[in-house]
Amino acid sequence: MESPDALPPPPPEIPLNFVPMKVKPVAESFVMKEIMKQKGTKGKRVSLLANHFKVTITSAVQDFYHYDVSISYEDGSAITRKNIRYAVIEKLEETYKSGLAGKQLVYDGAKSLFTSGPLPRNILEFSVILNDFSVKGNGSMDGSDQKRQKLESRSQFFKVQMSFTSQISMQSLNDAVCGKSLKGDESLRVLDTILQQRASKRGCLVVRQSFFANEQKSFVDLGGGLLGCRGFFSSFRVLQGGLYLNHGVSMTMIIQAGPLVDFLMINQNVKTPFQIDWYKAKQTMEKLRIRVKHLNSEFKISGLSEKSCKEQKFSLKLGEVGDQSGNIRTVETTVYDYFVRTRGISLSFSADLPCINAGKPRRPIFFPVELCSMVPLQRYTNDLTVYQKSAMITKSSLKPEDMIKLLVDDVKSNKYEAEPLLQSCGISINNSLVQAEGRVLSAPRLKLGNGENIIPRNGWWNIKDKKVVEPEKLEQWVVVNFSTHQDMHSICLMLAKIGSTIGMVINPPLSLFEENPKYKKKPPSVRVEMMFELMQSKFKKDPPHFILCFLADKKPSDLYGPWKRKTIIEFGIRNQCLSSSKIDELYLMNVLLKINAKLGGLNHMLASESTRTIPLVSKIPTIIFGMDVSHASLSRTDAASIASVVGSREWPKISSYKASLRAIPPKAQVIDSLFKPISQHEDAGIIRELLLDFYASSGQRKPAQFIIFSLFYLRNGLSSSEYRQVLNAEIDQILKACKFLDENWRPKFTVIVAQRRHHTKFFDANTGSNILPGTIVDNKVCDHQSTNFYMCAHSARIGTARPIHYKVLLDEIGFSSDDLQELIHSLSYVFQRRNAAISEVAPIRYARLAAAQISQMIKTEKMLNTESQGGYVPGYELPKMHKNISSSMFFC
Repeated sequence: MESPDALPPPPPEIPLNFVPMKVKPVAESFVMKEIMKQKGTKGKRVSLLANHFKVTITSAVQDFYHYDVSISYEDGSAITRKNIRYAVIEKLEETYKSGLAGKQLVYDGAKSLFTSGPLPRNILEFSVILNDFSVKGNGSMDGSDQKRQKLESRSQFFKVQMSFTSQISMQSLNDAVCGKSLKGDESLRVLDTILQQRASKRGCLVVRQSFFANEQKSFVDLGGGLLGCRGFFSSFRVLQGGLYLNHGVSMTMIIQAGPLVDFLMINQNVKTPFQIDWYKAKQTMEKLRIRVKHLNSEFKISGLSEKSCKEQKFSLKLGEVGDQSGNIRTVETTVYDYFVRTRGISLSFSADLPCINAGKPRRPIFFPVELCSMVPLQRYTNDLTVYQKSAMITKSSLKPEDMIKLLVDDVKSNKYEAEPLLQSCGISINNSLVQAEGRVLSAPRLKLGNGENIIPRNGWWNIKDKKVVEPEKLEQWVVVNFSTHQDMHSICLMLAKIGSTIGMVINPPLSLFEENPKYKKKPPSVRVEMMFELMQSKFKKDPPHFILCFLADKKPSDLYGPWKRKTIIEFGIRNQCLSSSKIDELYLMNVLLKINAKLGGLNHMLASESTRTIPLVSKIPTIIFGMDVSHASLSRTDAASIASVVGSREWPKISSYKASLRAIPPKAQVIDSLFKPISQHEDAGIIRELLLDFYASSGQRKPAQFIIFSLFYLRNGLSSSEYRQVLNAEIDQILKACKFLDENWRPKFTVIVAQRRHHTKFFDANTGSNILPGTIVDNKVCDHQSTNFYMCAHSARIGTARPIHYKVLLDEIGFSSDDLQELIHSLSYVFQRRNAAISEVAPIRYARLAAAQISQMIKTEKMLNTESQGGYVPGYELPKMHKNISSSMFFC
């Protein structure tokens, strides 16, 4: 069973000013061929629409000036909340018009500020006063009523310092409109910052270039008190056709606003406040923001009180602060008595519940839980449950016709022409989607069993009454059932019958194991443990070779992670999970494709593999890598990242792969385990492992050519120079791994970046429907620099098709555009889990699946071993696969 892909927020595009890398020499000069610039020609031409809006510049544009800005409280302490920083700059602009020479300020919410034309001086300092603004901490519970009111109402002072950084020429925008390449992207940064500031002033949640409004129509319920929030991505881009506004739909997760106690009850699925597990609640609420009813002020939750509201005491000072008579006395009172008797606030159920602590360790601020409400548009950055991931995917999808209308309507409603800052830039934005030209490549011919060839139609092929290429025998297997609604005997008979039609021999299962009903409400890890104890009681000496496991009636299941960890890591038993309320012939046919692959079989392959007619690949030993760096959720800053690399094997095949994985430091950008010498003669790196497997499975041949597909979209925030550094470092490691095996080994490289999390969509220009499988776009809305194109290899049956953006960063092998595009298209058809093309090349998908399964196993391991929750430990090793498991099969 494949877990739904997580939907983290989209990262930045690969920088527009990216130039091909130069790899540092390893015992010799690394000479890179010129990247080809020609367009592809193969395929049927089609007219498309892209979610880009043409931008024109109607007047001369004045240069912008970049200033580094520092905002602090009067005592010099930093301001952590972005909304306060925005408010300070807005007040500054209003208060010091003459001191700013009437300039409008463009502020990014962090450290950069831009102005159209220069400010009077290169270094400026201001004091800003925000009236009726709550001070940091909003007082303390150790003060009197009068003191609290004073602290809430008094003005707050801020220091603002600006220093000139650079002058940004906006003439490059005019050059871009005329079709010239943009020399730098600072001018685009100014325009994007204008959009950010504009959205912030409208009260939107701003996540880089994605903006989310507090509108009920934008929310979808994900369960557990979480909402999916639909917003819009807007960014100016210089592309081959000129200057455009890339405007797309974006999604993020937010906390459900409203009473805090309601959120906690929904989150924990309980019916009354007295059923809330406050230990779990404390972890859930940490660092979330609340609004307190009687103060109408915002606070950040820091924890809970140790005692209940009616028992938790604090020191209350009575009398005026600063009273000349010094007539101030302190009394001990409970939080409950303070609010009910002193403040006269009625509390209906908080007496026996913990208080919310919104203060600091030495200066707590306690509030009864029923006075607290969740602030709207709070982004949720923890991991979603399997159910929430599934709901996010199904509920957030939009039909292409609906997406077009949504985008066009939003661009019109934004009224960019009325934005003064955009007017000052001479910007005019067309309200219609731009037209682009695409080509539809023919599907590759596939080879099935019995020498039969087939050409897929609409990205799919029928496998009924068809044989697989290399069928495996299923024997020594058992069935495990955690579900209560499945007839195991009839399903096994159906499985054997379907298996015979595709060429597989399926023996009857050795045994059927049903879960004891009394364990169904136990934690997932306990249920899995009990099931294995049941199996071990029957198979004491010779365990089964394969397990078919029914997890639950609804997909997905929280048993998946613990089950995979137990079967793969501890016992080394290949297995297949089923999780569906409807099991029919089609469903079981797809299950058998996965089982055959896990047993080492091959379901289908490219006909060109067997005839050895793949240009530049079939004649020269070539290994294909798929590389992925998978990070934990944004909130888990100390969790290890997973480096996953898969390599092709059995050349001249390109349909069979082996995986190798390592743990790397949290959020690391470079895979530092590709080459890892541990002695003069031993290398424990990923590349050596995959090269030795290629050599053994390919007739003792070393690969002379390396084709590398890398998912760089996961490496957030990299500049163009940093991208080159990352690529240089990794190619350097690969070369060292080769030379460690053979000093004279110098393969050729082709490096291709595959981006999934971009915001470019295409639609049929005539019908507004999804584009056809095999559609490729390499003009107009593609980047100026480096060979790049969008490809949609698959058929999108739900929602709007999302193409993959491929960028060729290095090509020593010397592919033509047509040959490389057809190779990438063909690699989308060799994924063994499905009888359909997938959205990306198979090596990338395998790398992602391997990393996803390992991540789930690590989570399960940490839940079982509380000592490992202290975060990433240098030198941390991934859980080792059992010796019976081949990593080329376990992730299928």
